[in-house]
Amino acid sequence: MSGFAWSAFAANLAWAAAASLAVMLVTFALAVRRGVHRIVDVAWGVAFAAVALVTCAASAGTGDAGRRFLVTALTSLWGLRLAVHIARRGRGHGEDPRYEELLAKAPGRRNLYALRTVYLVQAALVWLVSLPVQAAQYVPGPMTGFAAAGTAVVVLGVAFEAIGDAQLARFKADPANKGRIMDQGLWRYTRHPNYFGDFCVWWGLYLIACDSGAAAAVTVVSPLVMSFLLIWGSGKRLLERHMAQRPGYAAYAARTSGFFPRPPR
Repeated sequence: MSGFAWSAFAANLAWAAAASLAVMLVTFALAVRRGVHRIVDVAWGVAFAAVALVTCAASAGTGDAGRRFLVTALTSLWGLRLAVHIARRGRGHGEDPRYEELLAKAPGRRNLYALRTVYLVQAALVWLVSLPVQAAQYVPGPMTGFAAAGTAVVVLGVAFEAIGDAQLARFKADPANKGRIMDQGLWRYTRHPNYFGDFCVWWGLYLIACDSGAAAAVTVVSPLVMSFLLIWGSGKRLLERHMAQRPGYAAYAARTSGFFPRPPR
């Protein structure tokens, strides 16, 4: 599809960067005040929703209205659901062990170190990963089969993630399960249903951007980066390193897929 609004999209890159940075800086200020940096995980989903909303406003009169509202709604649904879930999960808890370990490297300047290595890095990642969300809203013309397929994949991802999170929360709430490994529901088929859900969401949003070949070409880096983070970066790899010493986890890992769902061995 021709006619992609390159100049308007280029200007939007700055607006998106400003939105992402603003969310992270406000979160940093709150974290310093509370003395807990784990709330940056809540800001992750909020920042994506902010980028989608800012882009929707900036792209008015340029991209197809239906596609703009669709992408904004899907991104906001995913991001805000994730933010609420993480906020509820962390309520009443102290600092996340991951951030304690990281910030221990700079005991005399923890906050500045956190700003540089956590908040600013996450702001940059939100900007990069959200490229399909931005580009899709500047694609002219009606939606095609790519948009329909992408929407289905996003809905699958949000459902997979939400169901997996709810199942894990119920499992942990039962005192009889203390010390046990969650291997029920979706967790029978993959050790990381929430990360697989995220994977689907970002490939689905990319498919919607594929209504334009130009947009598809310049934004494919985004789902690739997210896939790397989920599987080999700060997602699956770090969590499994933390879980490896728990009794029963080795047997669970041996029979359960590490990422893509499949029947257990």
